[in-house]
Amino acid sequence: MVGLPKLDRIDINILAQLQQNGRLSNVDLAELVGLSPSPCLSRVRRLEEAGYIVSYNARLHLSKLVEHITVFTQVTLNDHKREDFIKFEANIRKYETLQECHLVSGGYDYLLKFLTKNVALYQEIMESILSRNIGVEKYFSYIVIKTIFDRGPIPLKSLINDS
Repeated sequence: MVGLPKLDRIDINILAQLQQNGRLSNVDLAELVGLSPSPCLSRVRRLEEAGYIVSYNARLHLSKLVEHITVFTQVTLNDHKREDFIKFEANIRKYETLQECHLVSGGYDYLLKFLTKNVALYQEIMESILSRNIGVEKYFSYIVIKTIFDRGPIPLKSLINDS
């Protein structure tokens, strides 16, 4: 975080508001955070340039669009040299249905989150990953039966210590 501008409570509020609604006009955003439009726009641009704001997206209700499954996959690598992690991470990025990939501590190395049309397609993807010989020793799959909740926006105020 070296070289990044220090965030104050207004910056954090801007980020929180934009997470809730990325389509807010600058005038509406300024009103919500207690600024006039010009300084608000300057702050948003500064936050974008610093990389705090990565993109503006629409959250979709996927089950209204298409039938799908979510699968969490635990992956353990054969070896644990730096090159093994680099090789796996470079190759796993190529799978469009892979939504998230996390290097974790504990009983396995990676936790992956896939979104696919069905179990058969997921299995094809896993067979493809295994055939690429990218160091996978074993994997375990967990098919999501029901998502109880998905909070969406990051809880900025509870994560950032505003000093």
